[in-house]
Amino acid sequence: MPENVREDLKERVLTTNDLIAYQSGSIASRMIVFKKAGTITLFAFDAGEELAEHSAPYDAILAVTDGEAEVQIAGAPFTVRQGEMIILPANKPHAVHAAQRFKMILTMIRE
Repeated sequence: MPENVREDLKERVLTTNDLIAYQSGSIASRMIVFKKAGTITLFAFDAGEELAEHSAPYDAILAVTDGEAEVQIAGAPFTVRQGEMIILPANKPHAVHAAQRFKMILTMIRE
């Protein structure tokens, strides 16, 4: 499938963790929804990988689907485990670290 063509996942029962695979030494990502109102992206972090501190102009929901993530929001540490989520507030610096492999869904809502 060409890179600029997105697979149509509508009207299908999907198993979240099967939609993205771990890749050794990296962070894999797969955008499954891309709309003006927001995006939904799946991530698979190998152990030791991280997203450095940054901020975004929109709220985002980080939901862990496998393993656990170490999240910092404005310097405050949080551990988010499989089945849990955390809201990353707009314009607050945040970072994500994988002490172990984990997968997550990131839902960003634009205003």
